[in-house]
Amino acid sequence: MEPRIKTIVICSSASFYGRALEIEEELVKKGFRVSIPSTAYKMKQSGDFEVDHYKTWFRNPDDYPVKAERMREHNNKIVEGDAILVVNEEKKGMPGYIGGNVLMEMAIAFHCGKPIYVLNPVLDSSPFYEEILGMGPIFLFGDLTKIVL
Repeated sequence: MEPRIKTIVICSSASFYGRALEIEEELVKKGFRVSIPSTAYKMKQSGDFEVDHYKTWFRNPDDYPVKAERMREHNNKIVEGDAILVVNEEKKGMPGYIGGNVLMEMAIAFHCGKPIYVLNPVLDSSPFYEEILGMGPIFLFGDLTKIVL
């Protein structure tokens, strides 16, 4: 019986979806199955990486159910996957940015006992620093070869 291919679920701010797609390709070459947010795929297909074009709920609050559905969809991927990889680049002047939504995704992985890989270090000035470290993530310092499943 062949070993099962492990699935890594990428979690990321929508601002980093371009980078997440690059990382997806690298991980597939390393033999992993990779799952990313559906909006990242839409961005790739359209070539449009302008986040505001997808977050329509800011312009139309009636679209918040779309946000909720996307969250549920990605959360299910986390539950079904073997590990998560948080892609955290610089945003809002903060290196290693992790926002509220990604923090929630990390909490789901933590609750399910999944390994949590974080691409870049998180500053101790992050408002979620204590919670992030409390989940025992594995910091990769940009080196995807450190992922072991």
